[in-house]
Amino acid sequence: MKSRTKIELSRAAGVSPETFRRWLKTDRAFLEANGIRPTTKLFPPKVVKYLCEKYDIEI
Repeated sequence: MKSRTKIELSRAAGVSPETFRRWLKTDRAFLEANGIRPTTKLFPPKVVKYLCEKYDIEI
């Protein structure tokens, strides 16, 4: 797994960036625990793996 942007993940999930941002609101505690803010554009591999598993995103 490598770092990915929000846009890349939203495209891989097949949803708009706005919808993806709404999804991320449910993961706020996990993201904050990993140093991710709402304005973060590039997610580290650990966060990408978590989001891909949770939302069944294939990269």
